[in-house]
Amino acid sequence: MDKYIACVWPRLEPFLIGVLPATPPSKFSMHYLRKMACYVRTRDGCFPRLGWHMWRHIACGKLQLAEELAWLYFETFDLLMPRSAEQRLEWAEALSQCHTPKELDRQCCKLSVDTLQFLLFLYLQQLNRISLRTSLIGEEWPSPRSRSPSSSSERDTKINSQNKNWDDQAHLSFIQTHLSELLELLVEPGQLSSSGQVLRDSQLTSEALESLSLLLEGSVSHSRTVHPIHKLLSRSPLQSQAGFSKLSRSYSLQQFQGFLHQALCLNPFGISTCSESGKKLAWALQVEGTLKKAKIFRNAHMAPPGSRLLLMSQVCKQTLAKDSEKLNNANIKLHRCSEAFIYLLSPLRSVTLDKCRNSTVVLGPVATSVHIQSCENVRVVCVAGRLTVGGSSHCTIHALTPTRPLLLPGNVSLTLGPFHTHYPTLEDHMASVGLAVVPNLWDQPLLFGAEVSATDTGCYRIQPPSEFYPLVIPFQMEGDNCEIPWGLPADYQKAVESREKTIEDWQKTVKEAHLNKVQRRQFQALVEQKFHEWLLETGQRQELDSLLPPALTPSTSVDHWPSSHASNSGPTVLKEQQPEQAMGRAPTVC
Repeated sequence: MDKYIACVWPRLEPFLIGVLPATPPSKFSMHYLRKMACYVRTRDGCFPRLGWHMWRHIACGKLQLAEELAWLYFETFDLLMPRSAEQRLEWAEALSQCHTPKELDRQCCKLSVDTLQFLLFLYLQQLNRISLRTSLIGEEWPSPRSRSPSSSSERDTKINSQNKNWDDQAHLSFIQTHLSELLELLVEPGQLSSSGQVLRDSQLTSEALESLSLLLEGSVSHSRTVHPIHKLLSRSPLQSQAGFSKLSRSYSLQQFQGFLHQALCLNPFGISTCSESGKKLAWALQVEGTLKKAKIFRNAHMAPPGSRLLLMSQVCKQTLAKDSEKLNNANIKLHRCSEAFIYLLSPLRSVTLDKCRNSTVVLGPVATSVHIQSCENVRVVCVAGRLTVGGSSHCTIHALTPTRPLLLPGNVSLTLGPFHTHYPTLEDHMASVGLAVVPNLWDQPLLFGAEVSATDTGCYRIQPPSEFYPLVIPFQMEGDNCEIPWGLPADYQKAVESREKTIEDWQKTVKEAHLNKVQRRQFQALVEQKFHEWLLETGQRQELDSLLPPALTPSTSVDHWPSSHASNSGPTVLKEQQPEQAMGRAPTVC
C-alpha cells in the first residue's frame, strides 16, 4: 500500500494569475457565495456552465457590483483557463469585428465558464484579505489610525505591496484553513440543511471533484508524474482512502476532507523550492560588489507545464538578454532589480516585477498577466493578456493588451504609451500564445479600489505624442519581422515622421553650409561633445556601455547568463546576438 500514498498540493497558477492582488469585494464572502451556489443550480443557463449574461445578472443585481468589475473577474477567470492559441486568436478576431457596444455585448454573451470552478475562483479572491487586521495593524482590535478617512486606501496599497500571489506557503495555508468552505461550495443544495449547513452524510460528486482540479494536483509516492486531483483519484486504492462509493459514484464529504488534510503538502515546484533547490543559472563573470548578490534560479528542467518558474533577484547595473526555449511559457519574477536593462524575448506565461527601480524591461509576448508592484522609475515594454500595476511610481508602460490595464491603489505618476518596438520573431511568438494585434486597449485603464472612481485619473496619464520615441532592440536576431507589424497610432506615427523630417532638414542645412574640412572637423567634434554630454546627463551612457559584446566562447553553457558588470563588458546574449554597430555613435555631420 505504500506505493499508493498520495501527495496533493495547491496549483500555482490559480493563485498567481487568477487572484487579483488587491482587496476583493466584500460580497465575495462565504455568506454570499453560498447563496450564489444554491441560486445557480436552480436557474436555467447557470449550471453546469455560467454565461456572461447570467453572471452579470447575479453580480450586478444580487451582489451589487459594477458591470465593469463583474466583467473583470469573468475575463480574468477565462484568461486562466487552458485554451489553445488558435481559440484565443479566434476570440480576439470576433471581438475586433464588433463596432458598437451592442455588438460587443452580444459577442461577450457567447462566453461561458465552468460554474463550480468559477465559484472556487471567486472564493480564492479572499487570499489577500485573510488575517488583514493582524497583518496590517499588528493588534487584535482596530487602532484610531484604522478609522481615519484614508485608512481604506492605505490598507489597499499595503495589501498590494504584500500580496501573496507568489507565496506558496500562503497558498497551502489558505487551502488547509478554508478547505471545508471550498468543498461546501461544490456540494449539491440537497446535501445542505435548512440553515445552509453541510449535512454529516453529505456526498461529493465526481463532477464536483473534477472542478476541484482547478486548485489541486498531486502525485503518488513522490512520482515525477503530476496529475490533477480527479485523475489522481482514479486509482482504486486512493479512491478507497478518499471515501469513494462505487454504488453512489460519489465521495463521502467527511472522509474526503480528512483524506485531503493528510495528503496536502507544499507545492514541490513553487517559489520556495525553486529558490532552495532549483537550477542556479551560472554567470560567466563573477565580480565583487553589487553582482555578488544577484541570483537567477529556474525549475524548468523538472517542473510540469504551468509550474515552470524563473526567479531573477537583485540584478543591478547590468544588461541581460535572453532568447531561449527554456523561457517558453515560464512564470517569471523580477525582484529588486536596479539600474538594469533586461530583455526576455521569448513567449512567456506570466511576469511579475516586484520592488524594481530605475530599470528597463522588454518582454516577449506574455500569455496571461504582467504585474508591476512596488516599482519606481521602471520602463516596461510588453504584449500581454493583462497588465496590472499597483503601488508604483513614475513608471512608463508601453503595452499592447486586449484587456483594460488594471490600475490598483497606490500608484503615482504612471505613464501609459503604445507598444513601440519589434524583434524578428515577435509575430510568431504572439501567435504561439494566442495574442492578436486587435483589440488593443492600452489607453483605456480601469481603476480598481474602494475609493477610486472612473473619473479619478490623477495616478496616470497617456503619453503625449511629443514625448514618444520608438524603442530599438539592440541585437541582431534571426527572423522575418523588421518593423512593428501593426504600426503606431496615427498621432504617434505623425510625431515620429515629424521628428525624422527635422533630422533630414538639419542634415540638409549642414550640407548646404558648404563647410571646409577644418570646419567640418570642428563641427563634428562639437556635435560629439554635446552628444556625450547628453548621454551622461540622461543616464543613457550606462546602457550603451553595457551593450559592448563580451567574448563568447564555444564552451559557454546555454545555461550561463554572462553579466555585464562594467563599461567594457557586454550583455547576456543567447545565439550570439550582437548589438548594432550604430549604437552609441554621435550623429554624423554630412
